[in-house]
Amino acid sequence: MGKYTSVIIGAVIVFIGILGLIRWMGPLVLIIKGTVPVLMVFAGVIAIIAGLSEVKDEAAAKK
Repeated sequence: MGKYTSVIIGAVIVFIGILGLIRWMGPLVLIIKGTVPVLMVFAGVIAIIAGLSEVKDEAAAKK
């Protein structure tokens, strides 16, 4: 595939993607609203595990 063909196909795909975002903005926002709290819970659990691991390592280093 030539250079210009790739650029043209990429531009068409970006244009279609922008149209899709405009048309389906409501469902997209709904999905984002549902995923953000779940991701925050997972991030919090990972932070707790990392903190407990660090405290455990520090306590082992003092012995």
